[in-house]
Amino acid sequence: MGGRKHPRGFWGYPACLWATAFGGLHFYWALGGRRGLGVSAGDALAAERPLWFVVAGLWGVGALCLVGGLLGWALARRPLRGRRGQLLRWAGWGVAAVLLLRAAGVEILLLSDVTQMGASISDGQRWWTLALWNPWFAVGGVAFACAAFKAGRCPSS
Repeated sequence: MGGRKHPRGFWGYPACLWATAFGGLHFYWALGGRRGLGVSAGDALAAERPLWFVVAGLWGVGALCLVGGLLGWALARRPLRGRRGQLLRWAGWGVAAVLLLRAAGVEILLLSDVTQMGASISDGQRWWTLALWNPWFAVGGVAFACAAFKAGRCPSS
C-alpha cells in the first residue's frame, strides 16, 4: 500500500505558491492594507507603521518571499544537475530550516512565556500566532523540505 508518487518537481509548486502568497500578503500590508496586520505584527506597530517597518518588514519580506517563490519554481522546473543544482537544493533546505525553526521557536517561546513578553503581546495576537501564523510557517517549511528532497532524487523516484 504505497503512497501516491508525485513527479520529481511536484513539491516545488506548493513551495512556490506558499512563498508567493505570503509575499502577496506583505505587499497588501505595505500598500496600506490592515486586515490581519495587527494580529501578525502587533496592534501598536500596525497602527504606527514606522518607515523602517514598512520598508524592511513589509516590502523587504515581500521581496524575499518572491525570491523564495522563484526558488520553489526552480526546484520544480529545472533539471537540477551540477553545481547550480546543488546550490538550489541547499537553498531549498536552508529555507525549510529557517521556516521550521521559526515556527517551532516562536511556538515554544509563546507557550512557555520564557521571555516574559506576556504583557506586550495581546491575547488575540498570541492566539492567531499559535493557531495560524506558526502552522503557516511550518507548512512552508515542509513544502520547501519536500521540494529540496525530491529535487535531489532520481527522476524516476
